[in-house]
Amino acid sequence: MLTIRREEPDDAEAVARAHVHGWQAGYAGIMPAEVLARLNPAAWAQRRRDLGTADPEHPFATLLAEVDGTVVGFTTFGPYRNNQDRADLDPRYGEIVAMYLEPAHWGTGAGRALFAAARSGLAERGWTEYRLWVLAENARARRFYERAGLSPDGTESTYPVPLPGGREPVRLRELRYTARTDG
Repeated sequence: MLTIRREEPDDAEAVARAHVHGWQAGYAGIMPAEVLARLNPAAWAQRRRDLGTADPEHPFATLLAEVDGTVVGFTTFGPYRNNQDRADLDPRYGEIVAMYLEPAHWGTGAGRALFAAARSGLAERGWTEYRLWVLAENARARRFYERAGLSPDGTESTYPVPLPGGREPVRLRELRYTARTDG
């Protein structure tokens, strides 16, 4: 059975695994394979703990999708990050910062449930408009967001993907999508 709940401190490892697996499957063919192969769930879990993502006072909330007690995905939302900078927040807009599922749960309804919960959470916090960023080449995610009522607003950015050995990062084009929480 699918349930949605708020992240707790002990969830860092499970969330990081879903995050890494979601990246590895979702960005295959978009990001360099060597980058995806190096992703480390333990390091990502530690980063979550360091950021305090499960703290109720954190400006961003993370919701988890669980199936029969196992975390299969998550979404993080909160105030809009100007230039995608967590230190420069614009309280006029909400943002879905991340949404990733274990690939085995793509197409099961878990993503739709997480997305609906995030949109409700944004509305409960008073935002009527929200935004998110998606890689331009990520056709699957773009279709998902478009079916959920979002559309590109014409704003673009570049996501730098660091490469090992001091090489120049790969720069991927991102599109900003927007919608209303009551839409």
